[in-house]
Parts: sequence; structure tokens; C-alpha cells
Amino acid sequence: MSDTDFWTLPPGRATRGGGSRFELTVLRPPFTAAVGELPPNATGPAAEFARSLGAVDDVTEDLGLRRRSDMATVATRADLDVVQVGVWGNVISVSDPAFADDGSDMPLLAEATRLRERFPDARIVGRVEVHFGAEHTEDLVWLPDGTMFHACGWPGDEPFVVTGDPQGVMSALGITAEALEDLDVYVDLDDDPNQNDWGALATACLGDADPWGRADLEASSLRVRHSEHATGRMESLYFTG
Repeated sequence: MSDTDFWTLPPGRATRGGGSRFELTVLRPPFTAAVGELPPNATGPAAEFARSLGAVDDVTEDLGLRRRSDMATVATRADLDVVQVGVWGNVISVSDPAFADDGSDMPLLAEATRLRERFPDARIVGRVEVHFGAEHTEDLVWLPDGTMFHACGWPGDEPFVVTGDPQGVMSALGITAEALEDLDVYVDLDDDPNQNDWGALATACLGDADPWGRADLEASSLRVRHSEHATGRMESLYFTG
């Protein structure tokens, strides 16, 4: 099987929009890990982690290392099959355009649920932000004791749905309203859910272990063959409408 069998469009076809972030991070104990103290990316385990994802059938090409501060672009169909995966000791992070959604499938939550079964001792944090004429976000934090929140929808608009216990997550991690204010993060649980910055809250829940946007971390850049379901969803999101 070739790496394009599930696509009906050519590799050079331009996308109609795209994502600024589609990342999922697994933080295993000790939760006090700091990015500046992490070991280099383990390329073999990174490729194996990519293969283990529900949306990925196989890794077809290793494109080398990429700094986490280098924003991945999804300008063409071929770009949609490139994922970034880092395995830095007890921190694992993946950036995959297949996490994009319009609220109908919630692929980030689906993968986080699978990872929760594999890594029950981990703090799992995800953030997806995509633009297909309007901004759609999906963010989550899942703690080892099961406390979690999942926020999905159209910021500033409806529908926007939050499930779980965001206050419980914040309390467990010692994240106060004052701390969020110092970080210039707006979260008011008494406000309408679509007014809160759930992605920034998710980032705060990683603290010093947050690998997103770091110039001092390199991840594996991998071309993959996505599953038939993931390919079909991306084709409908990035090229139609």
C-alpha cells in the first residue's frame, strides 16, 4: 500500500485554512520536570509512538529533526501527513494535523482516552486550534486520579461544550485565579464557556514541562500514512466547504 491510497486529492493540492496548533502531550512522573533539563529526543521511540497513534497506520519516512519552535505549516495536502513527535525522557509530545476537527468527531479526546489507558500515571494535556473560516478549538487536561476537563467548540460563539471538572483540575495543580492573571490568561468559570482561554489554561497545566514552542527542544519530523478514517476527516475539513 502506498502512503497516498486513502487520499483522493494530489499531494500539491492547497488547503483551505489550517491549524496553528494540534498537539497532545504526555507528562509522566516526576511532574516537576523542566524542559531545559530534559534529555535529547529519542528518535526510535518517537517513531514507535507515532505508529501507536489511533490515526496513524505507519511511518513512511523520517524527515529528520525539527525544533519545537518551528511552526509546522499545512499549506498542501502533502503537509497533512507530516507529524512531529518528541520523546524527551518522561515527556512525550505529538503534533498531528489529524487532531483537527469541527466538533463532530473530537479526535483529540479520542486519542487522549487511548493514551490514558496506556499511561495511567500520566498527566495528559492537549490543545488544538484550527481555522476553517472560523476558529475551532479542542483542549483537555487529564490527571492521573481521573480528574479532567475537555473544552470543545467555537470561541466567542456557539456551540461550545465543557465537560469534566476544570475547577478540580486547577485545584489539584495549585493553579489559582491570581496565577492565571499573572500569566495573562482569562479563565472565569462563571462566565460563558466560549469566553475562556482553555488552551492557555491547558498550557499552564504543564508548567515548566511544557514543550510547545521551545527552541531548545528538537522533535522527530515524520511522514506517516494516516488511517482511512483520519484521512477522510482531514479531506473534508481542509479541502471542502
